Amino acid sequence: MKKNVFVLSFFLLFSIFVKAQVYNPVKWKTSVEKISDTEFELIAKATIESGWHLYSQTVAAGGPIPTRFTFPKKTDFQLLGGVKEDKGKTVNDPVFEMQIKFFEKEATFKQRIKVIASKPFQVKAEVEFMVCDDTNCLPPTYEDLIFSITPVAGAGVSTTKTTIPVVTAADKNSATTVEKVAQVDTSSVAVENDTVTTVQELTAPVKSAEDRTPNSREESKSLWTIFILSFFSGFAALLTPCVFPMIPMTVSFFTKQSKTKSEGIRKAVFYGLSIIAIYIFLGAVVTWAFGADSLNALSTNVWFNLVFFLLLLVFAFSFLGAFEIMLPSSLANKVDNQADKGGIIGIVFMALALAIVSFSCTGPIVGTLLVEAASRGGIAPFVGMFGFSLALALPFTLFAAFPGWLNSLPKSGGWLNTVKVFLGFLELALAFKFLSNADLVLQLHWLERETFLAIWIGIFGTLAFYLFGKIQLPHDSPLTHISVGRLSLGIIVLSFTIYLIPGIWGAPLKMISGFPPPLNYSEMPNGIGGGSVSKEGASVLPEGAEFGPHNIVAFTDYDQGMAYAKKIGKPAMIDFTGHACVNCRKMEDKVWSDEQVQKILNGDLVLISLYVDDKRELPESERVVSKLTGKKIKYIGQKWSEFQTITYKTNAQPFYVLVDHEGKKLNEPTAYNPNVEEYLTWLKEGLALFK
Repeated sequence: MKKNVFVLSFFLLFSIFVKAQVYNPVKWKTSVEKISDTEFELIAKATIESGWHLYSQTVAAGGPIPTRFTFPKKTDFQLLGGVKEDKGKTVNDPVFEMQIKFFEKEATFKQRIKVIASKPFQVKAEVEFMVCDDTNCLPPTYEDLIFSITPVAGAGVSTTKTTIPVVTAADKNSATTVEKVAQVDTSSVAVENDTVTTVQELTAPVKSAEDRTPNSREESKSLWTIFILSFFSGFAALLTPCVFPMIPMTVSFFTKQSKTKSEGIRKAVFYGLSIIAIYIFLGAVVTWAFGADSLNALSTNVWFNLVFFLLLLVFAFSFLGAFEIMLPSSLANKVDNQADKGGIIGIVFMALALAIVSFSCTGPIVGTLLVEAASRGGIAPFVGMFGFSLALALPFTLFAAFPGWLNSLPKSGGWLNTVKVFLGFLELALAFKFLSNADLVLQLHWLERETFLAIWIGIFGTLAFYLFGKIQLPHDSPLTHISVGRLSLGIIVLSFTIYLIPGIWGAPLKMISGFPPPLNYSEMPNGIGGGSVSKEGASVLPEGAEFGPHNIVAFTDYDQGMAYAKKIGKPAMIDFTGHACVNCRKMEDKVWSDEQVQKILNGDLVLISLYVDDKRELPESERVVSKLTGKKIKYIGQKWSEFQTITYKTNAQPFYVLVDHEGKKLNEPTAYNPNVEEYLTWLKEGLALFK
């Protein structure tokens, strides 16, 4: 009998442990590698448990939260470029509708520094990361990484590896201690209050995969997209008032100055190659200035997105005629004087003169392309500038080879300014995409889907009126009639504007998927017309509540939700979730979309959704010291993550708990389970136990 009781007790304790446990699937090890007497490489290696995925630093805005490194501002060293990472694996995620990169088994991150100090010192960095497997996602975790630097000749690779207990969880009923292993140097270093973030924000979803080979096909597709976009942008630049009139002038110069037709063609070809070389050099400068691997950081960093937004606004207003972006006239004169010398050098300076003189028209286009290339990283700036310059150079070469074609060119006129204005409207629309990225990262909800679409409808609607001749700008020529081409373009733009309108009411708008904020990032997830809830739910939102997925009324604060549940006499369901939790979105899409589940969630209980990755800062008065890490809790999400870990002995999401008015569990909590019937059974079981 005693033996049976022992066995039964063992399996009971084992089942509890399996259902509620604190996961720690990533271990970090640091090392330092000497590159030269003054340069060192800080290496952080993550060992990842089987089945788990660590997300990249380079996840686009609107996706999950990425791995991020912060380094202290110190006088001992300087950061050289950004943090480099392994190639990892890239997949198309159906939940976030984007390509997302992650790592399996292990990942190595490297940050190069230039040492200024002459004495040994330590660099104390922090890494924020998030991991998921096929059923769980963990909240963002913060880990200290310590690197010991010895700036003396002959220093080799220094690796430190020690296990330190840094997480302890305990509640009233349990003295269980959970140890979190961190493989770092054990030397004590004061926590830096003034740190600088060197790598971007945002992360990626979960996909199981067999190998760690990068998806080169997707990378090639991305580069082809950049090339094609840049190529057509080059043709657009040709049709501007700064470039188009120069085609017959330049071609005539080559044909008149050359003794033979073949000589003229050779000079024109070299002229075209010079144009390409100049713009590719510009792409190389941008890559060198920011670093090929760190360019992608620009697209997901809040401040760079805001800078890009302002930059594109300047470009747009320039194209619309508010002012012109000009390079110094003295520079143009010097280059022009060199071009008059003739020969190979003269032709190169002629190409440079074209780039400078046409800068007021091509500058905004080139700037926009480099911004777009920055979001891809790697060799994208080279590819972008090659596509742009190839389109720009081709007409000069072809018309020099076949001068008779010049007669078929349309005459310069007001239509060139129309092209310029059209590009200005496109720049203006694109600018708000970058502002939207920053808003998504900060979760400010200032530029939600409806607002974004309203702005785009206004921009493209105004463009349609402009093309139809109803609006004129300062530099426009008098318009006596509308050409067939302009009328056709106006109809296309007007049709696109009308297409956007249903998006405010919740239409998916697949044609522009990825540009506006996601459907759930809106004033009402189902659009303005889908704001009503089920008959069993509340017709008016309670104070402190909001509409969650499928318009289910939800509280995002535990105390407010519990107070309301007690007030109306219903149980509560605590939903530990995350903005970047892919498995949480799967549950909402596959299970919460069921009519019977929605009826219960909206009518029979009070839903409390606690986002463990909420990056909004807590008021100073609420920043208590964590019982788990010993550090002050800074973010709202950290508060909910600690609450879950201490109370329920687990830190994985999604995690659902049915509780009474005293916060006691009604039945055993459940986690990721896409089976609708089983989830319904669990809900009904808990409700039946509520008294």
